[in-house]
Amino acid sequence: MSDYHLNTGDAAPEIDLPTWPEGSLTLSDYRGQWVIVYFYPKDNTPGCTTESCAFRDALADFSEANAKIIGVSRDSVKSHGRFTEKQALNFPLIADTEEALCKAFDVIQLKKNYGKEYLGVERSTFIINPKGIVAHIWRKVRVKEHVETVLETLKILQA
Repeated sequence: MSDYHLNTGDAAPEIDLPTWPEGSLTLSDYRGQWVIVYFYPKDNTPGCTTESCAFRDALADFSEANAKIIGVSRDSVKSHGRFTEKQALNFPLIADTEEALCKAFDVIQLKKNYGKEYLGVERSTFIINPKGIVAHIWRKVRVKEHVETVLETLKILQA
């Protein structure tokens, strides 16, 4: 049994939230396509920048596999705008400032940093199938080679 409330086989949560640059977005907007949703702690930090740029650089491969990429953090739309422009990101970023989607995907977890405990976004990635069902989950993601692993897993799930 998982410690998490959202697991593989569950319907992906449907919450309409603001994005950069579209305006707003809910996962059902992508019904009929595969969707990669990745949650990251903060715009313009080293690990989050590396991960976002890796997804940016692999967008053509994901598009070829009929998959959309969506990034999610608790940052504001304005912050996402600066991050997107600075890193030339080519997919939407959801501004989950109220943590609604983060909580629905169960990525707000107890973290430790320099001996202090706090609630923060656990770097996580979800593959959502064309019917809106969670097909695969990575939690406590390590950035190195993660995007390649996501693409490989997507292709296996599609086979």
